[in-house]
Amino acid sequence: MNIIRNILIVLLLAVNAQASNQDIFAIKVRITNNKGTVYELLKDLSKQSGYIFIYDSYIIDNDKIIKVAKGTHSLRDAIYLITGNDNLQMDLVGNYIVLRIPKTPIITDFSNTQDPLFAIRGALVDEQNGEPIISASIHILNTSLGAVTNMEGRFLLFIPDSLLQYKARFSHIGYESREIELSLLKDRHIDIEMKQQIIQLQEVIVNTVNPVQLLNDMLNNRRLNYSSEPAYLTTFYREGIDHNDRNIDLTESVIKVYKTGFHNKADDDQAKLIKKRRIVSRLQTDMIFPKILSGVQSCLILDVMKELPDFITPNSDSPYQYSFQGKSTIDDRPVFIIYFQQKEFFQEPLYRGELFIEADNKALVEVRFEVNPQLANKATNSFIDKKPFRLTMSLQQAKYKVSYKPSSNGLYYTNHIRGDVNFKIRRRNRLFTSTLHFWFEMATCDIETKNVRPIPSGERISTTRIFSETKSTFDKNFWQNFNIILPEENLKNAILHNLHEVLIPNHDLQE
Repeated sequence: MNIIRNILIVLLLAVNAQASNQDIFAIKVRITNNKGTVYELLKDLSKQSGYIFIYDSYIIDNDKIIKVAKGTHSLRDAIYLITGNDNLQMDLVGNYIVLRIPKTPIITDFSNTQDPLFAIRGALVDEQNGEPIISASIHILNTSLGAVTNMEGRFLLFIPDSLLQYKARFSHIGYESREIELSLLKDRHIDIEMKQQIIQLQEVIVNTVNPVQLLNDMLNNRRLNYSSEPAYLTTFYREGIDHNDRNIDLTESVIKVYKTGFHNKADDDQAKLIKKRRIVSRLQTDMIFPKILSGVQSCLILDVMKELPDFITPNSDSPYQYSFQGKSTIDDRPVFIIYFQQKEFFQEPLYRGELFIEADNKALVEVRFEVNPQLANKATNSFIDKKPFRLTMSLQQAKYKVSYKPSSNGLYYTNHIRGDVNFKIRRRNRLFTSTLHFWFEMATCDIETKNVRPIPSGERISTTRIFSETKSTFDKNFWQNFNIILPEENLKNAILHNLHEVLIPNHDLQE
C-alpha cells in the first residue's frame, strides 16, 4: 500500500459503537492477529469499535510491519500498542477518531518574561567539507523566536528557561534540517554538522517546469502565502564599512519594524530604534569615506514580495530570460530553482540571480541576485548619493540575498536580508587603488501578529537618513535579552581594538 503524504483517512464500514455514554477509548477490543502492518491492525480495531481512524501518515507509518501481544485491551491501549506511540492525542469527532501529536502552545510574546535566560551557541558546518553554512536559520519550534548564522556559520541565542524542553530547528536551502532539544544545547558550544540534501537527477524533469508560469503562479499565490495584515518584527540590524578588508565603521542595533501587508509599499513600513551602538576605528587614514545611505530603508525595499522588482514580474517586454535549474529542499520541503539573467541585447546594467520557490504552495522562500558583473561599472552613479570630491569610485559588485520563513500562522515573513556593495576607489594624485566594502543586514528574531498598531510618530526613526548618525543612548547592558547576529572574527577584533571608545558587554563577543 502506498503511503499518502497528507491526511490519510482509513475508510472502513462502521458498525454501531459498543458504548455511547461512556469513555469510548475504554471499551474493550481484542487483538487476535498479532502480526501485520499498522494499517491492517488498525483496520481490525475500526471494525470492532465502529469508528473510522483519521491520521497523518507522517505520524503513523501504515506499511510498518509490527508484532504485538494477543489479548483483550482497552481501545486506547490497543492504539498505543499498534502505533508504538503512547503520546498520541485521540479526539472523537462524530464517527471518527482523530489521532494526532499534541501541539505545544505557540509562544509569541517574550517582552514581559521574567524567566532567567540560557544560551545556545555554536556553528553550523557542512558534514562533507566542514565549510561554514552562512545565513542558516535557527528557529525555536512552536515559538516566534529565531536567528541566523553569521558569515562564519556561527550563532548565539538567548532563550527563556521555560523553553528548555523545546526544540531548535536548524535549516538552510539544500540541507537536511536538524532538530535538537534545547536542554542538550544549554550553555554549551556545539558544532552541528548539516547533511546536504541530494536530489536525484531522475527527479528533475526540466521540460515539465515552465519558469515563467512558475513565477506567475508565485505572484498569484501572494495573497495566500504572505500577510495582508501588519505585524511587528523585532529585528537585529547591522551595517559596516570595510576598507581593504579591514572594518573601519560598524553600527549594530535592535529595531522594531511595523511591517505592513504585502499589498503596501515599503514606504508604509515604520521603524522604532530599541538599542544601537557604533564603533568607529580611530586608526583609519585621513581619507574621508562615503557613508552608507538608508541601509534600513534598503532592507525594507528588499522585501521583494512587497516591492516587486522587474525580474519577478515577467511579461512580453521583459528584459530577462529565465531557465529552470532543478530542485532543492528547505525544511524537507521541495523547492524549485529559477535562474534569471538579462537578455544580451540589453546594455544597461540589470540583475542576474536565482529564485527559490516552494513546489507545493508556490511561495518564494529565497532570492539571491546581483548587478550584472560585466556591466557593474556602468551602475556606479546609481549607488552613490554623495562622495568626497577627491575620490574616484567604481562599482565592482552589488549582491543581495533575501529569505522568508513561515510563522506560526502559516504566513511568510522576511527572515534575513543582506546586501554587499563593493567599490574600487582611488584618491586624487594617488597611484594605487584600494577597495571599499559597504554591507548591511537585517535578521528577524521575533514576530508578533496580535494587537499590532502603527508606531507613534514621536517614537519612529527616519529609515531614509544615514542610520549610523541616528542618535541613541548606550548602556552597559546593551543587548540585554535580544538575540543578535554574532560578530565575525574580524569585527570582533575591531570591537576589541576600540574598547576605549565604547563599553562592550561580554556575552556578545564570546563564542
